[in-house]
Order: sequence, then C-alpha cells, then structure tokens
Amino acid sequence: MTRASLFSGVGLALGTVRAHKLRSFLTVLGVIIGTGAVIGVGSIIAGLDTAISNLLRSFGPNTIIVLRGSAMGNWTPEELKRKPLDLDQARAVEERCPSVEHVSPYLFPLNGIHTARYEGNDMYQIDMGGTEEGYAFGGTTMKAGRFFSNLESNHRMPVVVIGEDVQKQLLPNVDPIGKWILVDGHSMQVVGVAARPASQLPGQDDTRILIPYFTMRKMFPNASEHMLVIIAREGMLDKAQDEVRAALRVVRHVPYNDADTFSMSTAEQMIEDFHRVTGTVALVMVILSSIGLLVGGIGVMNIMLVSVTERTREIGVRKAVGARRSDIVLQFLTEAVVLTALGGILGLTMGWLISIAARLAFSNLPTAVPLWAAAAGVGMSVGVGLFFGIWPAARAAALDPVEALRYE
Repeated sequence: MTRASLFSGVGLALGTVRAHKLRSFLTVLGVIIGTGAVIGVGSIIAGLDTAISNLLRSFGPNTIIVLRGSAMGNWTPEELKRKPLDLDQARAVEERCPSVEHVSPYLFPLNGIHTARYEGNDMYQIDMGGTEEGYAFGGTTMKAGRFFSNLESNHRMPVVVIGEDVQKQLLPNVDPIGKWILVDGHSMQVVGVAARPASQLPGQDDTRILIPYFTMRKMFPNASEHMLVIIAREGMLDKAQDEVRAALRVVRHVPYNDADTFSMSTAEQMIEDFHRVTGTVALVMVILSSIGLLVGGIGVMNIMLVSVTERTREIGVRKAVGARRSDIVLQFLTEAVVLTALGGILGLTMGWLISIAARLAFSNLPTAVPLWAAAAGVGMSVGVGLFFGIWPAARAAALDPVEALRYE
C-alpha cells in the first residue's frame, strides 16, 4: 500500500465520518467508554500507587514495622489466633539486638468509636495510639510544641500530641499548646502538634492523637494489640531484621521448624506488596474495560457491513477500473481503524478528564495519565478496528464486479 493510497483511504474514511456524524459516534461509543475507562482508572491507580508508596517511604528507610499479622491488613484466621505482641517483647528486642537503635511499642485502643472534645467542639473516629518517645524518630516532625518524653510515660502523665486536623477542628484560631482536651472522657494536656505526614492516603485527614504508652495503659487496661516500631542503625537494616526475627522467635517460644508468628515489614517490602495488589486491580480493570471495547467492536463491524451494502456499486466500479482485492480490503480496514482511532482519541480525552476530576476531588492524589495507559487505550482501540474490520473488508473484496455494478 503506497503512501498516496493510505492518505486517500484515510481521507475517504474521514469523509464518511463527517457525512454520518451521529452514526459514527454511536458506533464507537463502546470504544470511547472502554478506552476512557482504561486511561481514567489507570491514572487513578498510578496516582494511588505513588501516594501510598510515598506514604510508606515516609516511615523512613531504616524503619521496621512488626505486627502479629500481615502489614497489608485482611488477617487470616491463623493470624487472628496468634498471641498479640506486648511490651516485654519490645524490651527484649531492644536488649538483644545491637543493630537496633530505637524500639517503640505502639498500643492500639479497644475497638469502638473514640472521641475528642474541646469547649463544645467534638471530633469522632480519631486515630489514637499509645507509644513512647522513640516513635518520633520514625519520621514524626513537630509543627508546634514537642513530643512527650519517656519520663512522662513512666509517670503516666496526662499529655498528648495531636495531628494537624485535630488542631484545626478542636482548637481553631488558638494556640493549642498547654490546652486541656477530653479524649474518651479523659482530660489531657496538649504538649505538641505533629506536622502532617509528607504523604497521606488520598482523602485521609491527620486525626492522630498520640498518648504516652503507660498513660494509654491506664486509660485502657484491657487493650492488648501492639505494633512495634523499630529503627535500625544506619546501614544495618538487613542485620537488624535478622536480629529482631531471632529475638522475637525466642521470646514468643516459636519452635525452630515452625513459621514466624508475627510479620516484619520495611517500607520497601510493603511497597512491593502493594504493587502486587495494584497489579491485580489493573488487570481486572483491563478485563472489564475490554467488555466496552468488545461492544464497540461489534458496533464497528455492524456499521462496516452496512457500509459495504451501501457502497456495493462503488466497489464494483473500483474493481472494474483495476482495483485488486487487497486494495478493497485495505480501504475498508483503513476506514475501520480510522473510526476506532477517533474513538480512542475521544476515550483518551475522557480518561484525561476523569484524571483531572479525581485530582480536584482529592488534592493529595497525584493522578496523571501514565504513558502505558494512554498507549494501551489507543492501541486497543486500533486493534479493535483491525480485528472487527476484517470480515466486512473481506466481504467487500469478495464481491463479483459484474454483480456489484448491477446492484441498485
């Protein structure tokens, strides 16, 4: 196929689209929706992947998180049966692991709705936890005031460090340092405001209220679920992981040939786990959007068959003046590809608008149309045109020129 014939075929196809605008639009509507879904959802997944990766990295390159179950949540029945981590195990890690610089237990409150209150301002579903001074070395920076000390924890002092959004909702337009707030009915003095993490999940508020560990114990004597936040010495992360694993297996009495009864994760390990999840979601998204492309492809094939019928006499004339079968096939394939490529471009625009809307709705969601999503969307739309245009093109090429010229 020469360049001139290609341009001629594209021109004929565009002329057909202009002559039948509404019909052409309805024909490729499925292609537009399918391509837009690939690109729009792909941009959201890419943005979410970036946001969560940055969030996990904000824990710090030397931080190890230890839980009794998977760090990604959705604990299995076996993980739920495991004994919780506790303060003694945190102390054992601190004593037995020379590659570890800080170990901070993090005590979760009992399940339920936890509240904070200040002079008539109420806040529900706060993110509350009890920890120690070493927790701040995991990347917590202070916007105002200070972090509480281990001395305050040991003496069960009623002090708290609050997150930015807690300050904005409970103590707007006032200096929060030194103010007393009610946390689940307990009077607590604010000693610091933690700066918002550099990266947060899209739509997530900084509702942290951090309480000294033993003060939290006093408030919730029956709470038992712990997380260990471990800071390894610089350049010794791998060695620290080995030491922590060995120490915890000893203090938790795990037989040498049994699997660990706890999970250890670094930021990079959690990012890899999340990438596997987003990869599965992306695959499902492509499969679901393929349904729209399939519907669009059937529409393209149908309209091309109608076009063959409408242009039977034209095909006869072309064959009579020397057009080969391959020329007829290429002409109709070109028209089908141009039609679906236009649908792909419209779908790309729709996906881009979805990406912008998501970024406006969630300001900390760094959505962007990834190159792979744009290329996949347009490539799939062109592929649909080629695949579903083959039968109409072959049918047009197989017409007998004499019979075609007689067609009215």
